[in-house]
Amino acid sequence: MLTYETWQEPTIEFELDETYKAALNVLKWSYEQYGEEIVYACSFGIEGIVLVDLISKVKPNATIVFLDTDVHFKETYETIERVKEKYPSLNIVMKKPKLTLEEQASEFGDKLWESNPNQCCQIRKLVPLNEVLSDSKAWISGLRREQSETRKHVQYINRDDRFQSVKICPLIHWTWKDVWRYVHKNDLPYNLLHDQGYPSIGCSHCTAPAFNADDLRSGRWQGKGKTECGLHG
Repeated sequence: MLTYETWQEPTIEFELDETYKAALNVLKWSYEQYGEEIVYACSFGIEGIVLVDLISKVKPNATIVFLDTDVHFKETYETIERVKEKYPSLNIVMKKPKLTLEEQASEFGDKLWESNPNQCCQIRKLVPLNEVLSDSKAWISGLRREQSETRKHVQYINRDDRFQSVKICPLIHWTWKDVWRYVHKNDLPYNLLHDQGYPSIGCSHCTAPAFNADDLRSGRWQGKGKTECGLHG
């Protein structure tokens, strides 16, 4: 079986422009190679909405996992419900941490996201994803090279040492304009916080509107010296 070490770009078969065709073919290849042993970990941000739509064209009953930290915006949960209505065949799983917020507060103190955001992400995101990926060989992510300095070298197929898996990123060459053009062209549901200055949306306590137009993630963990939750390094 092909792996990330031997992967070659598959033959293009989709009648879309080159950017869209590449993403679709990466997804098609991924599901052909990994079958039921691949999962999409989706945050249901705008890139996630694009990937959900593309995945539905390739594998209508694909498994999509949302890391439900219990502290997401209400708009995020509303978006998920709208996506479920649009794509009833998809298997959307809400993966929660083992610790409730009350148990976490009792063990580590109240508002852990303020006192130790890295530990909060570890408990509520990294451990749950690790549990999900323990039964999978590969996972899909919506990373784009344009998003930040830490993501500009990401490839379509990546060795993921953190989760001992293969991380597949079909949208690496998409621009912010590409993403929104696709969403509007296909009339896709999306998180309304994007219209209020939130290009990147995570947990409500750790996400604010972006303050730097050149850094779409500048609204995440402001003042914490932190730019990633740890899922991507």
